[in-house]
Amino acid sequence: MGTSTERSCLKYLFHLAQDHLDFRLPEIKALLALRGKPFCPGENFKEKSPFWCLDGLCEEDVCGIMARSVCAKSAFELWGRGKTHNELKTSLLNYPSENMSAFMQKDSTYRINVYTFNKTLEFPDRIKKIDAMDYLPFGGTVSLKSPQHIFCLLEDYGTDPNNIPEHPNYIYFGRWVADGQRELIRSYSVKNRHFIGNTSMDAGLSFIMTNQAKVKENDLVFDPFVGTGSLLVACSHFGAYVCGTDIDYNTIHGKGRSSRKNHKWRGPDENIRANLRQYGTEKTYLDVMVSDASKAVWRNAALFDAIITDPPYGIRESTRRTGSHKDNNKPPDGVYTDSHVPVSQSYHLSDIFTDLLNFSAHHLVIGGRLVYWLPIYRPEYCEEMIPLHPCLRLISNCEQTLSSHTSRRLITMEKIKEPEESDSLSHLADSHFSPYQGHNAFREKYFSGQNKKLIKDNKSDVNGE
Repeated sequence: MGTSTERSCLKYLFHLAQDHLDFRLPEIKALLALRGKPFCPGENFKEKSPFWCLDGLCEEDVCGIMARSVCAKSAFELWGRGKTHNELKTSLLNYPSENMSAFMQKDSTYRINVYTFNKTLEFPDRIKKIDAMDYLPFGGTVSLKSPQHIFCLLEDYGTDPNNIPEHPNYIYFGRWVADGQRELIRSYSVKNRHFIGNTSMDAGLSFIMTNQAKVKENDLVFDPFVGTGSLLVACSHFGAYVCGTDIDYNTIHGKGRSSRKNHKWRGPDENIRANLRQYGTEKTYLDVMVSDASKAVWRNAALFDAIITDPPYGIRESTRRTGSHKDNNKPPDGVYTDSHVPVSQSYHLSDIFTDLLNFSAHHLVIGGRLVYWLPIYRPEYCEEMIPLHPCLRLISNCEQTLSSHTSRRLITMEKIKEPEESDSLSHLADSHFSPYQGHNAFREKYFSGQNKKLIKDNKSDVNGE
């Protein structure tokens, strides 16, 4: 059987999931970049479509993408397409026969699946569509249970469930190549995880962040607001060595009240290491420690291949750092009495993002990526609000809507140069941080929007609407 690199005119069709809609393109682009491939969309490409045709790939590339993607369901070697079944037939008959022949040998077994997007077909209708493709020269034997080759007829009926057309908008036929990693969303669900907290990142978003950061085997990944370590779990799945810090002593050491229903206190083995042990990746766990993200504790060197984090916004988790406004009581740096307990003070969101970008500029390797969440008050949002840094290039900016007035943006940045002395001061005159000035800037807007919605709902109830 000839390999895909020996066959000509190959195009691949990707079937994308409809959840995490805004994250699909950045994830696929990142996984292509990980293989050194550009993103080359085929004709009639539409970002929101459930089907994408991509050019310039070989089967090995496709399998590599599908081995990691949680946004893609399946991938196919595209043999034909059209707006009607007649157009599909013409397209298939024009497809190079040498590309088909290897999968249609007499001693082979095969199966044809029919998949319809946004419409359900009865079983007899599916059989009719399969029988209508008798113009293809299948020479093998049908095997429904364990076929050597799987082919698929895919019909796209649009994305509006309230307006389903009688006939499909587009029809595709091709050979199945690989499925994506949608199963990871279920198998890594926080519902079944040993150690969780109030703000543990869900599995789907954790893997999307990991993919956008281009995390790979033997990378060193750091999370400066590690919490219960959901992002470390996802990175360790792909073989990266993981570490993190957090200012919350109880979270780092797995102490205090449990976040689980009907559980009052955390158990003796509820910690981040136990989570990695649960998924068989404990060997990639380096350590986590109690540390203030605003204080320099690392040597000045490019240490990390990726920095992935979800900073606190002041809504469900407080924004704190060590320090005190009472400077007269502050001991000299590094001099503490045995009974010294660090005092915490407010940590403005503007300072969090300033410190995060400056830290990433100094401690990422060239080409390393920073992936983090930025909370947004939607009525005021514009792209100019995204914090920038001279050493970091903005790669992608995706939105996850939280409410009618708030959302968070998943920001991906890549280090392009080593920092100079002037770069560390550039944020002082940067207007990108102004919407986050003040300790409760985002928190106040968040609850202001909540109160307005509550008042509006109450008025509707009073008026009988």
